Amino acid sequence: QVQPVQSGGGSVQAGGSLRLSCAASTYPRSYFCMAWFRQAPGKEREGVASFWTGNSRTDYADSVKGRFTVSRDNTNNTMHLQMDSLKSEDTATYYCATGPGALRGNSAICSLFSEKYNYWGQGSQVTVSS
Repeated sequence: QVQPVQSGGGSVQAGGSLRLSCAASTYPRSYFCMAWFRQAPGKEREGVASFWTGNSRTDYADSVKGRFTVSRDNTNNTMHLQMDSLKSEDTATYYCATGPGALRGNSAICSLFSEKYNYWGQGSQVTVSS
């Protein structure tokens, strides 16, 4: 199954934590990018974090640096987004996506622009109350 399958999310008070998971068992390349995006009502989709499966390189949006951590469990090809110190402005529908990345030598740049991704998960709601 190429399309990622998401799990997790929910509701929490500000300052709390939640975790999202994204299972992507197949992709048409050996190494690829996995990323998290979010979209709040009335706003554009925003890139949150990315992960290159080749060397586990990660990148984060400034708005979540130091609070969110992306990781991958290679035993079951599942990416996780650990969200700590949540704020009300983190409330959104979160999407997992996979894409080819831009190769740079032995690594790759995983963009936080949604246009660079081919396959998308079904979305998970995250609600943070203040």
